[in-house]
Amino acid sequence: MADRLNGTRILILETREEAQFSKLLAEQGAEVVQCPMFTIEDAPDPAPVEAWIRRAIDKPLDDLVLMTGEGLRRIMKLARTRGLDQALVAALAGARKFTRGPKPGKALRENGLEAQQTTEKPTTEGMIEMLGKLDLKGRRLGLQLYPDKDHSALTGALSAQGAEVDTVLPYIYDSKAADANIIAAIDDMAQGRIDSIALTNLGQVRRLIEAAKAHGSEAKLRTGFERTLIASVGPAVSGELAAHGLRTDIFPADEAYFMRPLISAMAAALAKRKSVAR
Repeated sequence: MADRLNGTRILILETREEAQFSKLLAEQGAEVVQCPMFTIEDAPDPAPVEAWIRRAIDKPLDDLVLMTGEGLRRIMKLARTRGLDQALVAALAGARKFTRGPKPGKALRENGLEAQQTTEKPTTEGMIEMLGKLDLKGRRLGLQLYPDKDHSALTGALSAQGAEVDTVLPYIYDSKAADANIIAAIDDMAQGRIDSIALTNLGQVRRLIEAAKAHGSEAKLRTGFERTLIASVGPAVSGELAAHGLRTDIFPADEAYFMRPLISAMAAALAKRKSVAR
């Protein structure tokens, strides 16, 4: 049903795929309140990223591990500016490619490449579990990292398996510019003007809490969470919520940790709340 979210206001904090998520919600009739958590910027010093690209071309990798789709897109963007994109794609074609969830796989396909294996659980732990079943001894492994995350458990596990790990961090988050929008969103939640907040990565939970602390709005954020249904896309987000003493009200069915199943779960929960209110 195309109108199953009519009359609801949904707060989304997605940045990388905000437009797509907003479109899907609006198609169901929701009024979408957008609040980007941060802006994504290229690595301030492109030299290490370019050096990684050149190493991957000059001595092709045996394995490539992609943690985010954004990471590969930023790598390819820099490669194009240096005239290295075709050579990089050709070099990566011969590597085994592993992705954390479906988004990096989509970025690979945009460049005519395919992942050999994708984690069942789109988490770092899921990646460690999947790669732990492989023989990596003596293999050159390119590992694309993402900001604001301690990756030592992953890099340590790969090194312990005998891999020669070559990491690259192709982008950064700039969060300060978004603080005013975050505080306004917290005010909306506390005033009961938001029916549900949709959380699609654990960094969003951390940013909400960090911004609230920085601006003296912690109590208001707690009030907002009490008045708003909390929708989580998957176990990583729910685990982060639990770590801060927060609940998960809405969760996709059948371990389908994607936007459409999340929206379906939100529609069911909000319809139930509306019927109870009557």
